[in-house]
Amino acid sequence: MQSNHSPGPHLGIIMDGNGRWATARGLPRGRGHEAGVRAIRPVVEAAADAGVGTLTLYAFSSDNWKRPRAEVALLMGLLRRYLDEEIEALRRSGIRVTLVGRRDRLPRGMAARIARAEAETASATRLHLRIAFDYSGRDAILDAARRSDPAVDRQAFGRLVSGDGSGDVDLLIRTGGEKRLSDFLLWECAYAELRFVDRMWPDFGAGDLMAALADLATRHRRFGGLPAASVAA
Repeated sequence: MQSNHSPGPHLGIIMDGNGRWATARGLPRGRGHEAGVRAIRPVVEAAADAGVGTLTLYAFSSDNWKRPRAEVALLMGLLRRYLDEEIEALRRSGIRVTLVGRRDRLPRGMAARIARAEAETASATRLHLRIAFDYSGRDAILDAARRSDPAVDRQAFGRLVSGDGSGDVDLLIRTGGEKRLSDFLLWECAYAELRFVDRMWPDFGAGDLMAALADLATRHRRFGGLPAASVAA
């Protein structure tokens, strides 16, 4: 299955630090999650303007169900609000939206909202915005393995893992100062460049994204091979 996105790089961002951002300001953790949602739009717009092909945002891990019930309910409400308030603007901006992760555990009516948002933006090609919600990289690989067959190759298996043909991640950014993948896009990040930043996600903006892209442009990516000059020698 091919995805209809521009040929630019695939960026993944682990949006971390919302709760700590709020706590540092003497605010309830929920205020940090609300600020985190507000931080999405400028980053998405900057990614589209910069020619990014796919942007995958890690919003809710399958392990996040372990959090307090009130916090989980708030996060579900924020996803619902984002879908209700942002999809039309994203569609007009040429941004396709898909959700990767499980949908069977989401609140009643949420799966229909997601499907509607995906249908309304399906023809957009300027940027593919993927929201990873109730997502587990291990479960994605396991699910793909269950749907595979012995003759499948890496490319075909990778399409099963991603679910929409988005391909390998070129640059993975994690905000909030932590230095781990946290079960995010494990297959797709096999050769991703990694960037860990101390800035909490609510404070991460277009300038931070552009700095990360500029850094990516300076990196020599060999994918396990050698530079041409070394091979010639």
